[in-house]
Amino acid sequence: MRKSLLIYISALFLSFAVVAQPENGDNSGGKPEGETIDKVVAIIGDQMVLLSDVENQYWQLIMQGETKSMELRCSIFEELLLQKLLLAQAKADSIEVSQAEVDGELDRRIRFFVAQLGSPEALEAFYNKSILEIKDEFRELIYQQLLIQRMQGKITENVSITPKEVKKYFNSLSEDSVPLIPSYIEVGQIVIIPEPSEADRDAVYQEISALRDRILKGESFEVMARLYSDDPGSSSKGGELGLFGRDEMYPEFEAAAFGLKNPGDVSEIIETPAGYHILQLIERRGEYVNVRHILHIIKVSPTDMYQAKLKLDTVYNEINSGKLTFAEASEMYSDDPNKNEEGLMINSYSGNTKFSADEVDAAVFFVVDKLEPGSISRPVLYQTIEGKDGYRILYLKSRSEPHKANLQDDYNTIQELALNAKKMQALDKWVAVKKSSTYIRIMEDFQGCLFRYDWF
Repeated sequence: MRKSLLIYISALFLSFAVVAQPENGDNSGGKPEGETIDKVVAIIGDQMVLLSDVENQYWQLIMQGETKSMELRCSIFEELLLQKLLLAQAKADSIEVSQAEVDGELDRRIRFFVAQLGSPEALEAFYNKSILEIKDEFRELIYQQLLIQRMQGKITENVSITPKEVKKYFNSLSEDSVPLIPSYIEVGQIVIIPEPSEADRDAVYQEISALRDRILKGESFEVMARLYSDDPGSSSKGGELGLFGRDEMYPEFEAAAFGLKNPGDVSEIIETPAGYHILQLIERRGEYVNVRHILHIIKVSPTDMYQAKLKLDTVYNEINSGKLTFAEASEMYSDDPNKNEEGLMINSYSGNTKFSADEVDAAVFFVVDKLEPGSISRPVLYQTIEGKDGYRILYLKSRSEPHKANLQDDYNTIQELALNAKKMQALDKWVAVKKSSTYIRIMEDFQGCLFRYDWF
């Protein structure tokens, strides 16, 4: 039911750890205990870096497996210095971030943590504050983060790179610095999802309509969901989905869910890409709602499925005979909305067409693992994320072995690395200019650090 979303975890991270202080004043690491007496450890322009800023991030990284060290603290401290310098300049340049952008980012991060912890109540219990209080506390922080991102983007927005520069960057790398490229495959698919006939649709509609009538006459929605719902994820729980917020479900589903007023209310029959639904409100809690639902997937007839397979058999023969390329056949026949111009599948993690072994769906991997690069499979059964049945032909465009990067095979990867390095150089130059005209004071706590920039 839930839509697949590109979730950028690094951008979603919120600081929930309490301020911590190493025991016995040992800055090299030790379990934090007791209260921290916070203090200013640096001033940049009109911005301050607090000891708690450093300690919060330090102990979060330790809990994620980083090794305790003063070097780690110094690295965090310098990153905070850079952020404060960017923030000071963003304010000086009157860079704007709207309240709507801040609220949208807050909502996105809250939804992420609700999903991770299981419910809004779990998040509130974890932080010992209501959702509204959490948002109020972090609104200024999010505003500052967006300003910093916008300022850094402004500094590097005109940075581009030429093929000559990419080659020069690659040739400048030491043997140990050349990145290792893992094994990957590029896969295409031609999908045919037969549409249900009006008779098929009407039959399913009548079935779920009859269930709704029984519920309205007093039968248990929960029992009906366990017995008759086609959603395997919720049917065993009586159709209950758990609390969810906006932009997590299909729009039609959300509109029906948030339109229910009182616990026990039952919706009209609604249609989404998954099929027909009826919903029952369990509870509303602020910006979240919990409902039960019954789903009936609109299945196509065996005859229509057979016709889809015959059509793909013809496509298979046309590709193998050379009448059509795979890309041409994909353009003409495929029902796959998530394809590129060559008919290749797009990796939702990287945004390109390359997949490592652990990123490929098992149903795809077991088929293409037997193919030679450049070859296609016979039509195989396929089911969409919404549960719709069809057939597809899979195409293995390429398969690589783990290797050190080279310009011929991995140009795009090297180009991205080279562009990032050039952007970092632009940022370095900007910092060198700005820090010379900005008041900077670093307290004795971090004066012994070896910094990337000469902050003193």
